[in-house]
Amino acid sequence: MIDPMATISKADLKKLRRRRARLKKKKMECPFCPNGVVPRPVYVDYKDLKVLRSLIDREGRILPRRRTGTSAIYQRAVRTAVMRARFIGLLPFVAVE
Repeated sequence: MIDPMATISKADLKKLRRRRARLKKKKMECPFCPNGVVPRPVYVDYKDLKVLRSLIDREGRILPRRRTGTSAIYQRAVRTAVMRARFIGLLPFVAVE
C-alpha cells in the first residue's frame, strides 16, 4: 500500500497548509464600529494611549488593517491619531531599547 503523503513534495505541502490557514481565518470586526455601522463623525482619540498601543507593534510601526481588523475609514483616523500622539510626545517614533 502506497502512502499518499509520500507522493506530495514539500512545496506542495506548504501550499496546502497556507490554503487551509487562509480558509480558517474569520474576518475580524472593526473595534471602532458598533454593530458594523460606521458612525459619523469618524474620530480616534489621540490621547487614548491604551487603544493606540494596541494598534502599533513593539517597534512603533502602525499595524495593517488585516492584522487589526480596522475598517479603511478608521485606519486613516488611527494613522492621524498615532501621528498626533507621536508629535506631542505621547508615543515614541521608534522603539527605545
